[in-house]
Amino acid sequence: MWLREELLKSIWHAFTALDVDHRGKVSKSQLKVLSHSLCTVMKIPHDPVALEEHFKDDNKGPLSNQGYMPYLNKFILDKVHGEFDLVEFNKICWLLCYKKNICTKRLLFSEDKAFKVWCIFNFLSEDKYPLVIVTEEIEYFLQRLSEAMGSGWSEEKFADYKLQLHTKNNCLTAWELIELLGMGYFSHGLNSQILSMGITEVFQELILDVLKQGYMMKKGHKRKNWTERWFVLRPNSLSYYVCEDLLEKKGDIILDRTCCVESLPDKEGKKCLFIIKCMDKSFEISASDKKKKQEWLQAIQTCIRLLRLGLSSPHREARLRRKELRQRQQAEEDDVSERMRQLQVVNENKQRQLEGMRRKIDAAAAEAAMEDHRRKQTELELQDRHRLDLEREKMVRQQMEEQVAQKSCELDQYLQRVRELEDMYHRLEGALEDERQAKQDEEAMRRLQARLLEEEAAKRAELEQIHLQQQRALSQTEAEKQELVAEQRAKERDLQAAMLQLETLERERHGALEQYEKMSMKLERATNKTKTWKDKVAKHEGLVRLIQPGHKGPQRITNWGPASFTDAELELRKKSWQESKNQGAAAQ
Repeated sequence: MWLREELLKSIWHAFTALDVDHRGKVSKSQLKVLSHSLCTVMKIPHDPVALEEHFKDDNKGPLSNQGYMPYLNKFILDKVHGEFDLVEFNKICWLLCYKKNICTKRLLFSEDKAFKVWCIFNFLSEDKYPLVIVTEEIEYFLQRLSEAMGSGWSEEKFADYKLQLHTKNNCLTAWELIELLGMGYFSHGLNSQILSMGITEVFQELILDVLKQGYMMKKGHKRKNWTERWFVLRPNSLSYYVCEDLLEKKGDIILDRTCCVESLPDKEGKKCLFIIKCMDKSFEISASDKKKKQEWLQAIQTCIRLLRLGLSSPHREARLRRKELRQRQQAEEDDVSERMRQLQVVNENKQRQLEGMRRKIDAAAAEAAMEDHRRKQTELELQDRHRLDLEREKMVRQQMEEQVAQKSCELDQYLQRVRELEDMYHRLEGALEDERQAKQDEEAMRRLQARLLEEEAAKRAELEQIHLQQQRALSQTEAEKQELVAEQRAKERDLQAAMLQLETLERERHGALEQYEKMSMKLERATNKTKTWKDKVAKHEGLVRLIQPGHKGPQRITNWGPASFTDAELELRKKSWQESKNQGAAAQ
């Protein structure tokens, strides 16, 4: 039974061709003709009453708007139970759409070959609409076509064409693919007949499920004569015809899980014999040579093994594996892109935080410069007063000596506050170092910033209080002048520490930028690695590797000739022979 998705692709082409205005609506009369043709070729009864009931015309015109897809699923596709001619089904849809999309007279091959390329496109295209074929499937099809034509595959030429596909979102429509092959872009130097034969061979493999075909001799069941027949191997049958035009079929050998194929010794003047054992009868066949015999044995054994595993044809399984691989790679690329986006957002947030810290440091430096300027002006004023009050100070020196002792205590207290301020700045540097080590923790940075601002405000209040005390002290003694000079030096050291903190934040920002560049390089390496694996998968997949030569070691020889069965089957034969021998001995 054909998959519903493959049938819907052909119907989609026909429906799109009938939709002239590209509005998603087709006249009811055209839908009646299309539905009747589909029912006829798929061998199901057509119900015009159900179609009339489903497609009810509105008052705006004879266009159906109830949805053709629900009608297809319910009244046509759900009723398909038997086998039908898929080529005839595709032919009906092809005749409705090809004349509106491409001119076959400009192509190197005939209309029939264009139809076969269209069928191959529907098989390899993605399961989403509008239908397109991606770059990997285009490369797979062109490789199969090159092998069928007997020409070498040009990886460089396709690499150049892959660059052109970037302008088309790395995909092609059915008509673009037909035009690509019809213009001879990948068959330069070959005549149109070779190209047509290659397209036919690929069509038979992918669409008609022909795994192997060729002439062999078959022994009859009634007359026991040997007749040459053209054999065609499919996943579940081996058909034989009079000749290779496939016009007169002589019979089918139905393959199932119970079938087996064995090699036979030469007899009756026939060589390269093998037998296919089915449930009801067996078929003896003679190949032309040992190589052909081995190829047919392996091909038939492969079909039986797939039937026992419950798998479909090999190229359909290969297409599913390629699709799953593309989906996994796309998911990995999306995950990497999402991580890069998150990293970029975090980096931008950190840069905004660094910029805010820089603005605050600049504002603090400007405020410190203004405060230093005011302090210098105050110092000049105090010096003038000091010169005016010098004689007065001499008169009250004795009183000042007592005050000097008191100011010494205050100086010790001030020095203690200065040491506390230095310790505070050291803790600030440690906090900035912790911030550099834990840049991913945004909340911790915000709390640290708030705490530093609070400490800065508190210390600024303390500095203002110390400044007021300094003003009172400078008006009384020369020692207070020295305190002001020491305080000025301390403030200069504080300013230098703030500048060092700004340089540290600059280095952090450059480190974040270097990390972003490293992640970009990792993404590029992951993309290159994905491309390498795509090439390896495309190079190692395909039907041509399903039929492999036999083992090079010595062939097992039994009483029945060269063995083509497994060791387990050989043991069963030995056991059966031993039992028959024991029974004969007992009878004697």
